[in-house]
Amino acid sequence: MTSAVSTSLDSFKCRRTLHVGKRAYDYFDLKEAEAAGLDGISRLPFSLKVLLENLVRHEDGRSVTADDIRAVADWLKEKRSDREIAFRPARVLMQDFTGVPAVVDLAAMRDAVTALGGDPNKINPLAPVDLVIDHSVMVDAFGTGAAFQFNVDKEYERNSERYAFLRWGAGAFDNFRVVPPGTGICHQVNLEYLAQTVWTKKENGEAKLAFPDTLVGTDSHTTMVNGLSVLGWGVGGIEAEAAMLGQPISMLIPEVVGFRLTGSLREGVTATDLVLTVTEMLRRKGVVGKFVEFFGTGLDCLPLEDRATIANMAPEYGATCGFFPIDKETLAYLEATARKESRIALVEAYAKAQGLYRKDDSADPEFTDTLHLDLGDVEPSIAGPKRPQDRVPLTRAAPAFAEVLDREYGKGAEAKKRVPVHGKNFDLGHGDVVIAAITSCTNTSNPSVMVGAGLLARNAVERGLSVKPWVKTSLAPGSQVVTDYLEQAGLQKDLDRLGFNLVGYGCTTCIGNSGPLPEEISKTIHEHGLAVASVLSGNRNFEGRVNHDVRANYLASPPLVVAYALAGSVTVDLASDPLGTDKEGKPVHLKDIWPSSKDVAKLVRKAVKKSMFKERYGDVFRGDPEWRAIEVAGGLTYGWDTQSTYVQEPPYFAGMKAAPEGVTDIEGARILGLFLDSITTDHISPAGSIHRDSPAGHYLTEHGVAVHDFNSYGSRRGNHEVMMRGTFANTRIKNQMVPGIEGGVTVHYPSGERLAIYGAAMRYQAEGVPLVVFAGKEYGTGSSRDWAAKGTRLLGVRAAIAQSFERIHRSNLIGMGVLPLVFAEGMSWQTLGLKGDETVALRGLGDIKPGQWLEADVTYPSGETRAVPLQVRIDTFDELDYFRHGGILHYVLRSLAREAA
Repeated sequence: MTSAVSTSLDSFKCRRTLHVGKRAYDYFDLKEAEAAGLDGISRLPFSLKVLLENLVRHEDGRSVTADDIRAVADWLKEKRSDREIAFRPARVLMQDFTGVPAVVDLAAMRDAVTALGGDPNKINPLAPVDLVIDHSVMVDAFGTGAAFQFNVDKEYERNSERYAFLRWGAGAFDNFRVVPPGTGICHQVNLEYLAQTVWTKKENGEAKLAFPDTLVGTDSHTTMVNGLSVLGWGVGGIEAEAAMLGQPISMLIPEVVGFRLTGSLREGVTATDLVLTVTEMLRRKGVVGKFVEFFGTGLDCLPLEDRATIANMAPEYGATCGFFPIDKETLAYLEATARKESRIALVEAYAKAQGLYRKDDSADPEFTDTLHLDLGDVEPSIAGPKRPQDRVPLTRAAPAFAEVLDREYGKGAEAKKRVPVHGKNFDLGHGDVVIAAITSCTNTSNPSVMVGAGLLARNAVERGLSVKPWVKTSLAPGSQVVTDYLEQAGLQKDLDRLGFNLVGYGCTTCIGNSGPLPEEISKTIHEHGLAVASVLSGNRNFEGRVNHDVRANYLASPPLVVAYALAGSVTVDLASDPLGTDKEGKPVHLKDIWPSSKDVAKLVRKAVKKSMFKERYGDVFRGDPEWRAIEVAGGLTYGWDTQSTYVQEPPYFAGMKAAPEGVTDIEGARILGLFLDSITTDHISPAGSIHRDSPAGHYLTEHGVAVHDFNSYGSRRGNHEVMMRGTFANTRIKNQMVPGIEGGVTVHYPSGERLAIYGAAMRYQAEGVPLVVFAGKEYGTGSSRDWAAKGTRLLGVRAAIAQSFERIHRSNLIGMGVLPLVFAEGMSWQTLGLKGDETVALRGLGDIKPGQWLEADVTYPSGETRAVPLQVRIDTFDELDYFRHGGILHYVLRSLAREAA
């Protein structure tokens, strides 16, 4: 190792050369930086070391200063910091639901920068961007060998406009690649192929620079790759677009909570059970806005796929990320998934040179706080019925649903009620499982639980068990490799016999693409008010997300998904009740068919091969014949089709001036909604199917779209007209201005007329009246949906006032020019006695500072006015700049236009 550049008096840029085999890489040496004055940084959490290297590498005296770097070392004094830093991720990951509007915005920015006299060529990603099309396949057909091809054909039929647009983007923009549909879920493709753990790039066509692989993604489950020691998290599409265009991500140096793992999992306990336990513990601890880093001897007993399962669920436990350091298991996974030998050698050498490698005798880092779990204490579990952190031990699952049926749904008195299904020889009751889906990146990335599900299916078939006839079954793996090893193990045919046929490679059920239930079952549910259930191996079970017919949704391991499909109801106690009877009429219990850990591990070793990854990812960007046949039109700028109901030029930049016009005060604002705690981005942002009687449904009908061609909100994210009509329109959202009513309804004042939220917002806009919304705690929890912020802004909402915000949504609101404000401790809209007929004024907005307090004047119908203290949740000066410009894209666009002038 030889010195390349010496440090200056005021810099920690210690550039060195690392020789790995016959190759040489430059890197910025953290050990030398410690010797140069960053005392103690070897004791930092591994995740903070990655952030520190990022700052050292980008130190320029402007966006990153020596004082910023010192602040990371000073973090050790109190294990927290109020210092704002500028993080530049190595790359950006997108899925198609959030990726399409991002590309729409980039296309609109090219038009806008031209209008401002700039060069449209300036609008190009500066950081590498990979967009994986994985959110568009729906489970229309299921339970047959023809299901996969039918669903693929429907996917192309529904999404041809979007796919043509994305193909145009792949050709029009530099540094932008598209992984075609049918490849897998973006997080699993990232884990198995895109991520490198240590990234490299050439500088000025000469020396290769090595540095930690980092990223941000437009899906909150970007965090999954932290299991592979790649620091990354989900951001809104708005923030991701800015990162693509060279803007740093402004953030505070985070607190880091250490999660010590010891021991090993017991027989019969899966990685899913572990992650549900971890999620429950960390939600109770409170880690929103913090990093979580896992350490302890228990890591030696966790395969990387288990680590990725835990890291995936960071949004569910509320953390920015759940990080695992590089160790021998990281290297083994890179080898098993056919990464290049030279890359694996670099990862090991670089990590050891930088103090980023965990060994058995490594000292524990210093953390802000810690908590501990003995893996031996984990028990089989599910989570639900509407939040992933609500873990239920499997032994309590049946009585827990009975309590929910009574407390949540008010149907406890009819727990035993069953009604016939017209035209069928079975009946249906409360708690019946109508959807059983092996789906989502959380678990389908993990061969142990997938093989476990297959073995349980094989054992069930051998005993003569079958799935109950009212259950819609599906298997949607996260990558094509899953199909390869299930077939290699001979397990796919067993899953097929139980109806778990391949339906597609994508998110499907977890993202709300579960497809319709059979008409007679859906009709029975609604006619009799049944509270039926879904069981899925995913990570999201929020109200109204999986399927509009289903009230209770439970997360479970893939083997338990199969088990519940056999049982047919969450009222069955899987720990003691039989799943069914065998060929001889004898009862068969779950314990009778549950595969042993030894059998699962043996089959995984036999079936999962390195060659599968090499073959499947060998030409990953080429796509199938349908993808390659899509015609692409357009050149440097996009030719907008005004008749398209999928892709429309957004109005964000209409009439935009070269300089910001300043933030005006809010006077006489009306309240669009009063919401309670834990309002998710699923509640706010349009997701799932589009109802014919909704404002979005009316728009599509008026534009000649048949109901059966409505597709999903996610597929139409490139059309603001559809999306703004679906904002705050979730069928389960509860606006307390209309108590007892579910759905996107509000009251227009002063008329007192009850209207759809979209209709009321448009009337207020016509009247020139600004809007605000009020909410409780954890406003905006869930997926990183940019449309939760975009739709809010387009409806005319100027400020969101809550008791607390989830990290991503707060950032997204600022990115769209919406002001996030929080109540003082102990205050809420309820303590103010708000009914929704008040007006709100916010003044002095042109001079606000990050984190300052201001007063809102709330005027009641009686004429009484009350001054309410609120804290501005703009946390950094960069965020303040974005807000003053009207949003982050406006800020970037003006910057690029100035550069081109």
